[in-house]
Amino acid sequence: MPSIEHFLSGFRRFQQHYYLDNNSLFADLKRGQHPSTLLVGCCDSRVDPLMLTGCEPGELFIVRNVANLVPPCEEDSHYHGVSAALEYAVISLQVERIIVLGHASCGGIRALMEGITDHQEDGGFLAKWLSIADPAREFVLAHHANDNVATQLAVAERVSILVSLDNLMSFPWVRNRVETGKLQLLGWYFDIQEGALYGFDAHSKRFTPLVCPLGAV
Repeated sequence: MPSIEHFLSGFRRFQQHYYLDNNSLFADLKRGQHPSTLLVGCCDSRVDPLMLTGCEPGELFIVRNVANLVPPCEEDSHYHGVSAALEYAVISLQVERIIVLGHASCGGIRALMEGITDHQEDGGFLAKWLSIADPAREFVLAHHANDNVATQLAVAERVSILVSLDNLMSFPWVRNRVETGKLQLLGWYFDIQEGALYGFDAHSKRFTPLVCPLGAV
């Protein structure tokens, strides 16, 4: 397992690259951020948005949480971290697109499909959070009840992305910018097993390859 010194050495490499070798980038970033894209990703340690997209600091405004979920718009006295980040990205930063990035082998979706949300009073924070994706579980149980577990999980992972895209449209300032052509909503799925990237096609209602696995035709 990495030691603290491993992390500190990494920071020293960051210093060398961005503050010495590439100082023009951070000279600009010191004045503020201007990302064009908000990416909602999973907090899974294997799925790093910057690594997957090859982006430099300042290019992505990133929100990471369990199962890369976007909650529906709720105006109450509770704390809403994802909603606050979404509001800041859309209204203050005026991002041009929002990508919801799901992935294969998601532990959160596995917990969902195993029934963690059936007893939310016993499940703590995680069960309540994953209940956002209950429509994905219901879809799988209704349409893929006879499929094997691996297929059910893969379907749930994809459908949960669509649930988040629908929830995005429940925020009035998101809907307004989408309807006026100022904001694009995208659903992406990273297949960690085959190393491919899929995107949701609104016309075919399917996830189609954006980047195929290496060696694929």
